[in-house]
Amino acid sequence: MKHNVFETILGAVVLALAALFLTFAYSSADLHKVKGYKLSANFPMVDGVKEGTDVKINGVKVGSVSSLVLNTDPGQNQYLVTVTMTVDPSVQLPTDTIALVSTESLLGGKYMSLEPGVDETMIKTDGSGKVTRTQAPLRLDDLIGQLIYSSKRGDSTSAAKPASGAQPAHP
Repeated sequence: MKHNVFETILGAVVLALAALFLTFAYSSADLHKVKGYKLSANFPMVDGVKEGTDVKINGVKVGSVSSLVLNTDPGQNQYLVTVTMTVDPSVQLPTDTIALVSTESLLGGKYMSLEPGVDETMIKTDGSGKVTRTQAPLRLDDLIGQLIYSSKRGDSTSAAKPASGAQPAHP
């Protein structure tokens, strides 16, 4: 009987430690949605961005992506993605702010980066604010394809030529 009581107490301790660990992990993960004003931007593509993706300025989370909508205009053959973000009300952004999709690391993980400009006028915080300057994400597979294509064309031979005014090395 003593053996069963010991196992029960040990199991309760393990469950209590697991609950403490989960509570700590949830509180330090910064998973909460930011409440604030709506801001939108149009992108040609947003690979890796989804609802809930962080919005950061200089690496600091200031908001989150609240929706993604594909806007089609067959007349102009244009398919843009409207990204709506919720930004902390304490953050005021100039009208020349740039929005871009950035990569957290080589393993992936995307976030929306806002780079504030220097304009004196600020983006409206009444929910109708728009970021007009955007940059689509760089795709690694496209960059590798361009590198391979340019090396097959012989563009890499220009790197072997000495710079103007430089003398080639003599043995």
